Amino acid sequence: MISFDAIRQRAEQRKGGAAALQAMLEKHRPDHDRLRTMPDDRILADMTRRIFYSGFVQKVIDAKWPGFEAAFYGFDPAMLNIAPDDYWHELTSDERIIRNGAKIMAVRANAAFVRELAKEYGSAGAFFADWPREDQIGLLDLLSKRGSRLGGMTGQYFLRGIGRDSFVATMDVLACLRSAGVPLSASGTAKKDQPLIQQAFNAWAEETGLSFNHLSRISAYSIDAVGPH
Repeated sequence: MISFDAIRQRAEQRKGGAAALQAMLEKHRPDHDRLRTMPDDRILADMTRRIFYSGFVQKVIDAKWPGFEAAFYGFDPAMLNIAPDDYWHELTSDERIIRNGAKIMAVRANAAFVRELAKEYGSAGAFFADWPREDQIGLLDLLSKRGSRLGGMTGQYFLRGIGRDSFVATMDVLACLRSAGVPLSASGTAKKDQPLIQQAFNAWAEETGLSFNHLSRISAYSIDAVGPH
């Protein structure tokens, strides 16, 4: 695998120089101290936002977000865990939100998931902040199995959204990994690809001292891939 310095130089050339690239990165620093104290309702709210973003235009979800907050009791996991079946059924016709039944029920399941994490670790934020950085794929697997609709890119964007230091394997990032010599499959999403991606980011983090967040962004800035970001 090539040195990350070569990837950074390529990103600097594409983005207008070292200072311009650094300015782009400064806006995206992970914050585990903030994450550790993040209330459980905000964790659930971000889970929900990411789930509803998938398959919808994000600005539509953002415009309706005050309605989501009201309809879901401010995403209070305790309240949602005791909400009766009728409440959830009525949400499927509630015009304050996007009336997607499967995603609405994912909120119910994830409210229980967040409550479980809080009971086990003191808070969901503490759990996500303290999970070992070098095992992000393990955390993503847990999200996929214990959460609802939190697999794939949704889980990756959720982790970044709450401030956890994490990579996001966009098409550009996968293309950068391949160009660096990582033998990924054609899709880059096969089960065997996940440890290869993790190993590459672990190696780059050790080499550079950079966060996964910045490594991921520099990788994406360094190359153009065909397909969505």
